[in-house]
Amino acid sequence: MAREGELDLVEIVPNVRPPIVKIMDFGKYQYQKAKEEQQQRAKQKKTEVKGIRLGIRTDDHDLEVRKKQAEKFLSQGNKVKIEIRLRGREKAHQPLARETLVKFTQSIAVPNEIEQEIKKFPGGFNVVIAPK
Repeated sequence: MAREGELDLVEIVPNVRPPIVKIMDFGKYQYQKAKEEQQQRAKQKKTEVKGIRLGIRTDDHDLEVRKKQAEKFLSQGNKVKIEIRLRGREKAHQPLARETLVKFTQSIAVPNEIEQEIKKFPGGFNVVIAPK
């Protein structure tokens, strides 16, 4: 029957007795599957991790600018990695840096959740937040 219709005999379920087969145009079937996969990849939401760097001595106005940046990134659906850099003698004031980072993350108005807790690294602290 497959030869008469110039189609392919495709084995669907080979493990059962008798095996289940289907008469179809296999090239067309592969093309449709590839199109479906391409559409699914296009519909996937891509999130980026955007970075914001602060310092202990960053002024209030500059913190406000960084806060607006973070809110913009979160509203676009991106994750935000907030980093506070410690240089030289600033490394002696780690509790102050951690406190500054906590205050900054709490001041962000866009609903968010902490994806990665405050973590110490050699140059300071960082935290990753994501939109809710």
